[in-house]
Amino acid sequence: MHLERIQLINYKNFATKSLDFDIKINCLVGNNGVGKTNILDAIYHLSQTKSYFNPITSQNIRHNEDFFMIEGTFSDDNQEENIICSYKKGQKKIIKRNGKAYERFSEHIGSVPLVIISPIDRDLIIDGSAIRRKFLDHVISQSDKVYLSDLINYHKVLLQRNALLKYFAKNRSFNEDTLDVYNEQLVKYAENIHEKRNSFISEIIPIFKKRYQAISNGNEQIDLQYNSQLTTEPLAELLIRKLEKDRILQYTSVGIHRDDLDLLINGFPIKKFGSQGQQKSFMIALKLAQFDIIKKLSNRTPILLLDDIFDKLDDERVSKLINMVNKKHFGQIFITDTHFERTEEVVKNTQQTYKIFNL
Repeated sequence: MHLERIQLINYKNFATKSLDFDIKINCLVGNNGVGKTNILDAIYHLSQTKSYFNPITSQNIRHNEDFFMIEGTFSDDNQEENIICSYKKGQKKIIKRNGKAYERFSEHIGSVPLVIISPIDRDLIIDGSAIRRKFLDHVISQSDKVYLSDLINYHKVLLQRNALLKYFAKNRSFNEDTLDVYNEQLVKYAENIHEKRNSFISEIIPIFKKRYQAISNGNEQIDLQYNSQLTTEPLAELLIRKLEKDRILQYTSVGIHRDDLDLLINGFPIKKFGSQGQQKSFMIALKLAQFDIIKKLSNRTPILLLDDIFDKLDDERVSKLINMVNKKHFGQIFITDTHFERTEEVVKNTQQTYKIFNL
């Protein structure tokens, strides 16, 4: 699948903008602040139904306007698909595919497979466990709608169980039978999610390690470890054992919403023991492994967005990254940069068709 053209109205800094893209490489060049990353984010929005950089929908509207619209025309096996994302203040966001609006945005996930590599991905290393769970869920959901449905249902039940615990505390009451209803539902969804996360990690590790070695040429040993309470004890038993704690805290302290992904170098957290160069190589390798997994599971080639890679990576890593994405394994690629000459020199050497947009 590739994006043929995009049209923006009142999206972030653009009043109106329309671009027709090359089937292979597209470079968005210009000074900081002209909106290069915003165009990538609009493409991401069409794929994932939300912004990668600012999930608060209303804040993606251009200043002093009350709505935005993004329209993309995609080609998949020579068939055109039209996707529109629109939002007006005070109303619900609308996602349409070929003129038909989705009732649930989750139905759209996976329709346009996509991977983005951005400087903010370093948050996966330095931030808390929530962002790493989000990474896991994002990758698996693009090719597994049952997983996404289980995940949505799990969090709905979790909110209901937490609300019930607060109700018990406020009213100084307790009904174990009512709580058991939520426990049973949590266990059902959690077991499925845990199993699929575990399988995903096992599958991505060898791909990730191969990508890391290709980027870094380093001798260090890198690894990913799935850290879950359910690995050592069934959730049904955990909920019973932690009941008193949950009643005191008034929320559910155990479950797959507490999972984490340990990012390791030579057996230690890369957050504390990895150099900046090692951390950058780690993140690029993880994102390229994400690309490989999505392509394998969906049997479709994701669009690849490379945001600001020239300014954030050293020349050697940029060269290795471009050489990798130049292979037939990859499809349509979008690159942002601040220097026209630098960008043109790199893409000319790829022997691929390309367009450079000077914003």
